[in-house]
Amino acid sequence: MSVFSYQQRNNIILVSIIVLGCFLLYALSTIFTSILGAIVLYVIFRPLYLNLTEKRGWHKVLSALTIIVLSLICIVIPFLLLSFMVIDKILSFKSSSLPIDSWVDKIDMVTAEYLNQPRFAEDTLKKLGTYAADLFPSLLGSAASIILTLLVMYFILYFMFVQLREFEAGLLRYAPFSQQHALKFAVALKNATYSNVLGQGIISLVQGVLLANGFWIAGIPDAVFWGVIATFISFLPVVGAPTLSIPAGLYLMLIGHTWSGIGIMIYGLLFIGNLDHVLRMVINKRIANTHPIISIVGVFIGIPLFGILGLVFGPVLLSYFILMTEIYETNRLAADRLERIRTAPDE
Repeated sequence: MSVFSYQQRNNIILVSIIVLGCFLLYALSTIFTSILGAIVLYVIFRPLYLNLTEKRGWHKVLSALTIIVLSLICIVIPFLLLSFMVIDKILSFKSSSLPIDSWVDKIDMVTAEYLNQPRFAEDTLKKLGTYAADLFPSLLGSAASIILTLLVMYFILYFMFVQLREFEAGLLRYAPFSQQHALKFAVALKNATYSNVLGQGIISLVQGVLLANGFWIAGIPDAVFWGVIATFISFLPVVGAPTLSIPAGLYLMLIGHTWSGIGIMIYGLLFIGNLDHVLRMVINKRIANTHPIISIVGVFIGIPLFGILGLVFGPVLLSYFILMTEIYETNRLAADRLERIRTAPDE
């Protein structure tokens, strides 16, 4: 006869599950980026996978491999190439003379006279360059880490697609809430992912291209580079690409092109800034809206964890957390109503 009761054995098993789960979560922390990336790509490409397999009759393996190649060509490779381009340019700023020495010298003269800071502009640029370089993956030092992350991500994504029905059935079975709420969560998850990744990605790309064109017309050096920078910082709804037109305009004024400086600031702040609002309204009508606070806080959460990928993953994670909190609150209110109904006759 066992010394433990049925309830005691269950409690011991539950504690063991929690302890082992904590160890597993700690062990999986090194590939958390891969897991999150696989989830994001799964949500984005799920409709295409279903179209290929169920409507067009493609084999599951062929459909999954097609989506993997497509995501590499459209998302991963361009993102890495842009990141490496930014790294090279930042390192050139740090290791060689800056192309805007005259601007830096004039600012340093002003700060030396009024603020007693003779190297203010130069030191600030170096600090910004070091900080920005740390956001991007190093081409040499992190090449193996990037490859490993991609391999694990696509390994997970492949089986998520090939065993899609089994995977989703398992999620419904083991979800800690009802099937109705699980389906509601799936829809909200899709909307949050689309808003943070696709919607914001389209806005950022449009802003980056427009700003690069404006800088090229105004004669600002490295217009393509600044367009790429604008694309990345456009994920910040308050900062955004239009703010780059302010230092660009000041630079043009300092080198004697006053009207060009005024024009590039008007172009950035008024045209690109208002176009940003229009694009957000159009996209938000078709895709779920993400509050600017979620984007800003998510970026500050994501960048220390994921580097430059935190611009995307941070707001996504925060959106997922808020969704889980909303569903928990819904379940709690439903449980309270059921409890009141159950106890009402006794009162």
